[in-house]
This record gives sequence, structure tokens and C-alpha cells, in this order.
Amino acid sequence: MLKVNFDIPLDFLWAKTPPLIGVDISASSIKMVELSESSRKGGYIIERYVIELLPKDALTDGNINNLEAVSECMQRAWKRMGTRIRNIGLALPAAAVITKTIYLPAGLREEDLEFQVESEANQYIPFALEEVNLDFQVMGPAPENPEELEVLLAASRKANVEDRVAAAEISGLKVVVMDVEPYAAELAFEQIRDQLPDGAVDKCVALIDIGANVMNFNVLRNGQSVYSRDQQVGGEQLTQQIQSVFGLSAEEAESAKRNGGLPDNYESDVLSPFRENLVTEIARAMQFFFTTTQYHEVDYIVLAGGCASLPGLDDAVATRTQVSTMVANPFALMTLSSRIKARQLQADAPSLIIACGLAMRRFDPS
Repeated sequence: MLKVNFDIPLDFLWAKTPPLIGVDISASSIKMVELSESSRKGGYIIERYVIELLPKDALTDGNINNLEAVSECMQRAWKRMGTRIRNIGLALPAAAVITKTIYLPAGLREEDLEFQVESEANQYIPFALEEVNLDFQVMGPAPENPEELEVLLAASRKANVEDRVAAAEISGLKVVVMDVEPYAAELAFEQIRDQLPDGAVDKCVALIDIGANVMNFNVLRNGQSVYSRDQQVGGEQLTQQIQSVFGLSAEEAESAKRNGGLPDNYESDVLSPFRENLVTEIARAMQFFFTTTQYHEVDYIVLAGGCASLPGLDDAVATRTQVSTMVANPFALMTLSSRIKARQLQADAPSLIIACGLAMRRFDPS
């Protein structure tokens, strides 16, 4: 693989890396996943995973506000994992990364290709190049012109990368991969696609990742993204409603949301209205997809993120959209180590999709 050599810790398609842990730093928690290869061809073993809650407002809009809190949380999570591996893969939120497909003449020498990429980057990046981390990957011949190369360019402001690397280093970990969250999710989705009829070949699959504050609606066709949109809705709204209705602190509300123990009227007064709002937002996202692309149908919906396991959400989405809907579990076809509790993993799996994809970078031959 060709890539530029001017200070690039942003690298979302590295060659096969040493053993590493996939680490997803989200608005509400840090998730870690460790995978190994199984004896079955192309198979994986989930060795360990952990979810460690972050203090409120440690991150805002994907930016680290409290470096100490994030690094301490990361260190606690790593200790709970009980692993010796200190190499990790991290990811940036899509909003922090500029991506652009460019076309360059085929047959360029590597140094000439790097120069052309840097020249093209100046046109698309609204910052000075010394302020950004830049990476690119040659995707292959241009679809409509074999005399050109299709090149994927990615850039992010250095501060976005450096804050995450610093948090890892403070906690004694080493970042060896810096990915982009949707790309990591797409890699993990390959484990989910195998669970769909005929591998969902030539089908549109909506992968809907509902996090604490943002719902990412990403439509994939044959494993490639054909549409992506973020909407400002997520589990934090449910936590705030629990706080308001039941007079709890933010920490108490988050714990009760995850572990249960709320009064009987929680379902009717809080959960049901929130679930209905989520369904409405998903239906609206689908309409945006239909009206702004050439596609007029979604064949499957896969729900991911912390909200995906909300009771009845998958059924409500299927009823409203009339589309077959499932809750994401990228580990369903993997072997579980003796450390893993199957029932708990089933509940946690939807929120681990990015961490899973990052852990899979260890085996990526790109």
C-alpha cells in the first residue's frame, strides 16, 4: 500500500499489525475488545472485553475536554481487561475527519504520488497542512478511466489525534492504529453481513449506530458505504428524562438505565415516548436517503450503539419501516473464550461494534 510519509499517525488501513486492543472512546464510556484468530479459516475468538463509564462531559462533540478523566478511565478499563497487550487501535469521529476521493494519473512513482496528494489536499482542507495529520490510500484504477487512480484522502487536525494519543500514553498504552469510526464499524459489519440471507449481496443495509448524543445512519451495499448522515439524537436524552422524572443524579440515572430497578411507570412515561422518538428519527433518516440518492429501498436494518438493546426498539423499527430489523452482534459467529459470559456479551454487543472493528485491524491485510 502506498501512503504519504509526512507525519501521519492517522492511518485507517494499515498492514497487518502486532497484537492490539480495539478501544472506542465514546461520549459515555470507553469500550475495549481483544480478539485472536481461531483455527477456523477466517474465524475469530473474542478473548476479552470491557466497558468503563466515563465521567459526564469528559467528551463533547467527540473532543476530549478532560484529558485526566479519559486517561484514568482508559487505565481502569485496561486493568479490568487483565491483558498484557498495550498496543491499541483508536478512532476519530467522522465529524473530525475530512475525506475526499481524488483521481490522479496512473503510473506515478511513489514520491510523485505523495507530492500530487499533498497538492490536491491543499484544495480540500481548510487548514494549513502543518496543522493536520494526512493519510491516503490508493483504491485502484478509476472506475471510468483506467488511466487514472482512485485515491481516498483523509485528514484531521493534529489536536484531534494528539489528544487521543496523549490519553493513551498517560495510561501506559501505545497507539499503533488511528482509524475513523464509520470505517471501523464497517469492518465489524462484515461479521454481521454473514448473518444476513445470502450475505446481503446487492442489498442495501442500514447500519444505524445510536450513541449517547448522535445517531449515525450509514447505508452499506456489498460492504461499501453509499450514504451516511448524522442526526442529533441519542441515549443521553433518555438519561436526562430519567433524571427529570425520577429525581436522580446523572450517575444514578445512567446506572438505572443500564441495570434496571426503575419504578413501574418508567416504561409508559419515559421509555415508550423516547423509543417512539427514535423510531421517528430513523424513519426520517430513511426518507432523506430515498430522496437524496438513486436508491428507493432498504432491505435490512441493523441497530447498533448503546440504545440498540432498548426493549422493543427493534420490533418498533420493523413495524414502522416494514423492513427486517436486527440488533447488531458482530460476535455471533465468533468463538467465545472461557472469560466471556455469553448472556452479558449479547446485551453489550451492539455498543461494541466500533471497538470490535478496531480490534479486527490486527488481521487486516490491506
